[in-house]
Amino acid sequence: MKRLIPSPPLSLALFVIWLLLNQSLEASTLLSGVLLAIAVPLLTKGLRPATVRMRRPGVALRLCGVVLYDMSVSVFAVARALLTRRSENIQASFLRIPLDMRDPNGLAVLSMIMCLTPGTAWGEVAFDRSTLLIHVFDLDDEAAFIAQIKSRYERPLMEIFES
Repeated sequence: MKRLIPSPPLSLALFVIWLLLNQSLEASTLLSGVLLAIAVPLLTKGLRPATVRMRRPGVALRLCGVVLYDMSVSVFAVARALLTRRSENIQASFLRIPLDMRDPNGLAVLSMIMCLTPGTAWGEVAFDRSTLLIHVFDLDDEAAFIAQIKSRYERPLMEIFES
């Protein structure tokens, strides 16, 4: 069964989304949904990183709270900067952050955090996964920002994916 359906949650999600998009429970829709739910995970199996093994679910929940809080604070900080400061007074820059984490799943989550947080955008990760390039909308203190990323995001992600 594992050979036919390598990722049951992905297959189930694809099937449900297919049904919702088609808004039909006809036999042809159900059959095409099943075929899609089986074929896509099989065809994309080689594109996915290593199987995820979450070792510390409590840390993951705490990280979710930290990320939601940081996103909320960042929304207001970016809005305030846009509404109250001239563009030449906003210090946007690219920043290289040295990474200790090497797990591809952890790096994928870090990229999502960076892209979803207003004011930051993931640029690239070095081939050897040693540094991360991000764009920061308004950067006051480079060292403090790097320390914040490492302590608030990288360290918990390492506990979740690498411990």
